[in-house]
Amino acid sequence: MYVDVIGVQEYSSIAVGFLALDAIVKAAPVNILATRIVTPGKFIVLFTGDVASVEASLTAGKDSREEDLLDELFIPNLDRKVIPAIAGPVSVQEWDALGIIESLSVTAGIVAADLAAKEAEVRIPEIRLAGGMGGKSTIKVMGRLEDVEASLAAGAGYVQGKGLLCRQVLIPRPHPDIWGHLLKAEREVDEIWK
Repeated sequence: MYVDVIGVQEYSSIAVGFLALDAIVKAAPVNILATRIVTPGKFIVLFTGDVASVEASLTAGKDSREEDLLDELFIPNLDRKVIPAIAGPVSVQEWDALGIIESLSVTAGIVAADLAAKEAEVRIPEIRLAGGMGGKSTIKVMGRLEDVEASLAAGAGYVQGKGLLCRQVLIPRPHPDIWGHLLKAEREVDEIWK
């Protein structure tokens, strides 16, 4: 399924997350892409639909318990590389350079991936959202060195501006021996959210 409109809300309470989820689906005809409980006891919901429906559902979720809303995002023109990279990993043939953005937030990580993908001709082979990382996210960007540098500047710049950048790294010409450790060939869907 191609998704180009996305709404995400991140709540500090699991119980409130379910309350918000109910409000989100009652507000407009949206498609829930995923809901997950993540460390340390947060609730995240990702959904799609037409622009007006996603906007209405974001408002309804926020109105249900705004004081527990940690972060949210709305992207009406999401880059088509983002959702496959969240489901990932995506096969990549170009290994000239590898960039990694590590964010302290799931929502900031999704925005960083979208900005990185739109900035230059790069591949986004994997976006890890909170899986075993205490609620962090990592975005891997691959391509020609100058393109990866530009993508890192765009994505990490956004996350840094929000005060949520943990680290960013650039690895020119990654050694072939690390390839098998960069992307997991198979993983359970729930593993990306732990």
